[in-house]
Amino acid sequence: MDTKPTHTHAVTNLCTEGARLYAAALSVGRLARAEVRPAPCLVKFGLLLPDPDDASWLRPVPPSAALAQRLHPLEREIQDRRRTSLELADAFEPFLAISAQSPAPTHAITVLEGIDRINGALDLAIAESRTEVLTVQPGGKRSEEVLSEALTRSKPLIDSGISVRTLYQHTVRHSQRTFAYVDLMAGARMEIRTLEELIERLIICDDTVAFIPVQDDQPIALELRHPGLVAYLTKVFEQLWRRAVPLDEAAPYDPARDGITGVQRAIATLLIEGHVDEAIARRLGMNVRTCRAHVAKLSAVLGSTSRAQLGYLIAQSGILDQDS
Repeated sequence: MDTKPTHTHAVTNLCTEGARLYAAALSVGRLARAEVRPAPCLVKFGLLLPDPDDASWLRPVPPSAALAQRLHPLEREIQDRRRTSLELADAFEPFLAISAQSPAPTHAITVLEGIDRINGALDLAIAESRTEVLTVQPGGKRSEEVLSEALTRSKPLIDSGISVRTLYQHTVRHSQRTFAYVDLMAGARMEIRTLEELIERLIICDDTVAFIPVQDDQPIALELRHPGLVAYLTKVFEQLWRRAVPLDEAAPYDPARDGITGVQRAIATLLIEGHVDEAIARRLGMNVRTCRAHVAKLSAVLGSTSRAQLGYLIAQSGILDQDS
């Protein structure tokens, strides 16, 4: 079985042997087929054609003819595109005239559907930032892919002197990848703080534009440019930021009381609000298995034998009334 690599390349990148043989054919007028075997690209690209008098020989096509043959479809395509651009301009001309006489739209809220469109709008807004970018990133340990994406977006900002403030959940403190990411950003105008529970993902650029998700299970986001909305979300961020703990400081986990930890009290609060395990895990930035382990611990401490009874016992126990 022939395992030799296929001889493939573009005509614009003619191989060394092909260039040498084509030049030789132009000089002497023809080449034997056997001589051309190391460069089958010459026949493939139509630079050598069979000699009509003797098929064992190949004659070169003049370079001017070969060039014209390739330029013709390109020139035709350029002409077609120019024609299309003129037709588009003619089609939109009456609407442009109307638009010029109307108030400019504010585009206060834009629906972005699809990962590519969301990422494109984010990249543009971040690239246009001049002072500060604020981000809220709920969830637990950050995957390598997520942190790589964050590095790609943050590095140009940091290199241009723009500050970045990010809120994570306490659970990222158990992620070595997160601290490796912080080390890569050392010396930059970047701050990271953590909280036990966060709102949904939020990105704000320069108090000008904000991005929020629409649905957890669908790649749909809102781009918000209404000054009032952006100002409100900025205030929400600042309130969370004041309560959060810098990543280089120890997180103030509440000590266990009556055998129930601060994390378990947070879970208990969400349980009596009617949230399921998956929603609680997402809100607190942990995986579902860890969440269920905490629920089991609550059940054991309070003596519950069912989910419905657990909610009742949490409410009756007074554990949520204790000062933290």
